[in-house]
Amino acid sequence: MAHRIALSRRKLLSGAAALSTAAILPRTSFADWRPTETVKLIVPAAPGGSTDVMGRLLAAHLQTAWGQSAVVENRSGGGGTIGTAEVARNTKGDGYTILIGNPGPNAIAYSIFRNLAYKPDQLQAVSNMIRIPNIVSAHPSTGIKSIPELIAYLKANPDKLNYGSSGVGQSPHLTGAWFLQLTGLKMTHIPFRGAGPALQAALAGDIQILFDNLFPSLPQIQDGKLTGLCVTTPERSANAQELPTMRESAPELAKFDVSSWFGVFLPKACPPEIVNALNLQVKALLEREDIRKNIAAMGARGDYGTPQQFGDFVQAETTKFAAIIQKEGLQMDVQ
Repeated sequence: MAHRIALSRRKLLSGAAALSTAAILPRTSFADWRPTETVKLIVPAAPGGSTDVMGRLLAAHLQTAWGQSAVVENRSGGGGTIGTAEVARNTKGDGYTILIGNPGPNAIAYSIFRNLAYKPDQLQAVSNMIRIPNIVSAHPSTGIKSIPELIAYLKANPDKLNYGSSGVGQSPHLTGAWFLQLTGLKMTHIPFRGAGPALQAALAGDIQILFDNLFPSLPQIQDGKLTGLCVTTPERSANAQELPTMRESAPELAKFDVSSWFGVFLPKACPPEIVNALNLQVKALLEREDIRKNIAAMGARGDYGTPQQFGDFVQAETTKFAAIIQKEGLQMDVQ
């Protein structure tokens, strides 16, 4: 009996030691996983935009790093939800289908669309790649040169200004909506079908205030065709250091933080070794000097994070936008 007890105790101690050793060993298996056939990167947007650019940069990097073909497939439509749903429905868990995500389909969509075809738990975060500020500008004819001046004008002249964006429920629209919610002010929203038409309307003076992504507005501000008021991230943009942040502009805007971000997701079925292997490749991509230069030229900054960090960030973004959308009373159907 004593022999059996000793043997059992020896097994327990041996097992505990093995577990302890496993916990401190480097997790090299995560870095060692690699595909054995073509990898597909789904970009839920048309070619040419920031989502597409980041998808193609990552695809080229993965092809070299993994020695397998990595192809980008553009699946635009439904505000990015069509391509995102395709990845969310993937149950193979083999790591051969990767999603390049952004705030539209991966944070805003969950609150704004009544008929969304997927849920947050069908995807898992891998890492963010970049963040780009949104920017607020005014037509020079308004004489408004700062956010405090805009606030003062709106208080003295309620409902006399309008603002434009790239469309209802897009990040620039919700940037404007949140600004008005926090300040308790009013402007009429004029939505356009994309950033290009909104910018043209601002340049023509058809709208007085424009909420936009950093590009294409910044060159127009630098040429004096529009007046830059602020950027919407907590830190100033390296491309426009002279522009203050929204946070700097008024006490009620002290927590303001909106950016366009572009990150990597996998279907929920993918195991941790695949998630972590891809995460390490995103990190390697963002550490490359040539990629750093490309990112800076886009007006962006690298924003690598662990899967946990990116997952927490996406959840916080989803919660933030949900509150803005609920207060605005916005509900739409995926078209």
